[in-house]
Amino acid sequence: MPAMCLFCASTFPTAHEVFSHCAENHSFNWKVIVRTLGLDFYSRIKLINYIRTLTSAGKTFDIGDRGFEEDKFLQPVLEEDPILFSLDDEETDEVPETADERVKDLEARLRDLGLQFQEYKAAVCESFAKNLEEKSASVEARGGDEKKEEPRDDDSHYFNSYAGNDIHEIMLKDTVRTDAYRDFIYENKDLFKDKVVLDVGCGTGVLSMFCAKAGAKKVISVDNSAIIDKARANIFENGLDGVITCLHGKIEEVTLPVKQVDIIVSEWMGYCLLYEAMLDSVLYARDRYLAPDGLMVPSECKILIAAVHDPDYMNDNVNFWDHIYGFSMTAMKEKIREDVTITHLKASSLASEPVAFCHLPLHTVKTSDLVFTKPFEIKIKEDVDSLDAFVIYFDNFFATSSEQVIAEDARAESWKDTKGGVSFTTGPGGKETHWRQGLLLVEEGKNTPLKGGQVIKGDITYRKRKENSRELEVEVSWKGAGGVNKQLWIMR
Repeated sequence: MPAMCLFCASTFPTAHEVFSHCAENHSFNWKVIVRTLGLDFYSRIKLINYIRTLTSAGKTFDIGDRGFEEDKFLQPVLEEDPILFSLDDEETDEVPETADERVKDLEARLRDLGLQFQEYKAAVCESFAKNLEEKSASVEARGGDEKKEEPRDDDSHYFNSYAGNDIHEIMLKDTVRTDAYRDFIYENKDLFKDKVVLDVGCGTGVLSMFCAKAGAKKVISVDNSAIIDKARANIFENGLDGVITCLHGKIEEVTLPVKQVDIIVSEWMGYCLLYEAMLDSVLYARDRYLAPDGLMVPSECKILIAAVHDPDYMNDNVNFWDHIYGFSMTAMKEKIREDVTITHLKASSLASEPVAFCHLPLHTVKTSDLVFTKPFEIKIKEDVDSLDAFVIYFDNFFATSSEQVIAEDARAESWKDTKGGVSFTTGPGGKETHWRQGLLLVEEGKNTPLKGGQVIKGDITYRKRKENSRELEVEVSWKGAGGVNKQLWIMR
């Protein structure tokens, strides 16, 4: 991995070359600084990370600044920073010593280390005794119940799932998705020229590179997954590291090198649109960094629902378990109607026309709007033997202005925008995307026959699971022939 300059985006094969560059171009002589400040190994680590933090915030380092002494700067700013692994090789120039002086120096250092170890051991013992005393008091206060609840972590698995290549290969090969972003950015270069762009959840960095190629002045790419290291390498390989800055961390926690941005681009959508709850972070970025007249890309999403009657799907995926090589395996059907199934349906599977039940204008929607109950009304096209399921999918719209209003009845597959907007659908019948659709199989007893022209009215609820806030619960209540039905599905 190339080593990056402490003060600019230049990279070099070795840390030694970085320090030479810093001395020649930034008046920063590493060896003189270390000797002047009397820095030990750990202080040198802190100083490197402190300077990188200042640089990312657009600030400069002054030799009288002792802010680097805080222990938090032991945490690397750059993952696997080559400079941190080379500090032992960058020793300061020392005045030659005689053998006796060297021995005396080593003996003095040994005495100091011994004293430091004794102080450290005493501090550990004191801390252990204090913690033990506090824990005992806490146990007594709880009547001897020593059980401690572990802090909940909904994020680690989510971010780790984006660290490898497979998921990114799937997304990049989704041409409906990737082409829509590329086409909108390249066909509207006037919107991006000389602008500051924030890419939330940048992944491999492809959207950031689209923006840089379109003429953006600066692109800030943020991702909390380890994929950020590969994004940084991809950007460097394509010669765009002078425009794009990569930051590793949650958008809620990182410090951007700018106060505001002109455009936020993000591919945040999950299954059934809101699975994984990434939109929360995008809205945080909007409220924290987007300029008053800034642009969200995409700018609006609609979630749609339709009734499904598909005997072939039911036979292939549900009734299949009734007869397996002469055996019945109906136990395998347990909970098959409780989970949201991600699949791609044919247009002929729909027993009704789709209707949009939720509109999310991304310039104004609030995080509190992402948990909701919305009414819907669908009309059955023709007589069918059963209501096998409901299907949910979403449409995405890319408008060229924050003021542009997408018509309530607009559908992505037929939307035409004379101002340069782009849209795509994830619905049945269209080209398959990696999101496909969310199929909600209706429980037996509720899957009654339907008549052509029959209207089904109901409500649909989206909410985060109590067990994991990145998972999704979808509940539908609807009025059928036998009265009001209600069913809950889980997107795990």
